[in-house]
Amino acid sequence: MAPSPHAPHTPLRIRPMLLTDCDRVSRIRVHGWQQAYRGIVADAYLDKLDVEEDAELRRARFGRGDGVHLVAERAGEVLGWAAYGPGREGEVPDGNGELYALYVDPEHLGGGIGRALLTEVTERCADYPRVYLWVLTGNTRARRFYEGAGFRPDGTEQSFEAGGQEVFEVRYVK
Repeated sequence: MAPSPHAPHTPLRIRPMLLTDCDRVSRIRVHGWQQAYRGIVADAYLDKLDVEEDAELRRARFGRGDGVHLVAERAGEVLGWAAYGPGREGEVPDGNGELYALYVDPEHLGGGIGRALLTEVTERCADYPRVYLWVLTGNTRARRFYEGAGFRPDGTEQSFEAGGQEVFEVRYVK
């Protein structure tokens, strides 16, 4: 019997994201939001998220060169995505590194994909004095994940509006 293409012994490869990955990355991102943020962000907002609209946004951002985008793939299937670059206070670089996004296909959570992406980003950001990221305050799974990788909340919080609801996030630093 042939091994499953998703078997853990199949090597995971981290590579630069390609424009052709935008649809798959958007599917991962939208489904990730819908699963991870249910109960934190308004259901109506999550239910309206659209993979095709998100893919258009990804393509536009990709074309502008906003940050560095990486994907994790196994057996040719993209299973995760991370984006990072210079830290921003608003839109102004602040001399640190920032993890802008890290998403794993919800069907593949717990398989080391997020850890591999975070390790790669952390190594690539080694020249920055600090690396930070923002995580939704109520996203306990993600908070445990980042704390397990050595990130700590620094007490800085902010909020944004999603579907008419104020959503809070906390900054983590390493």
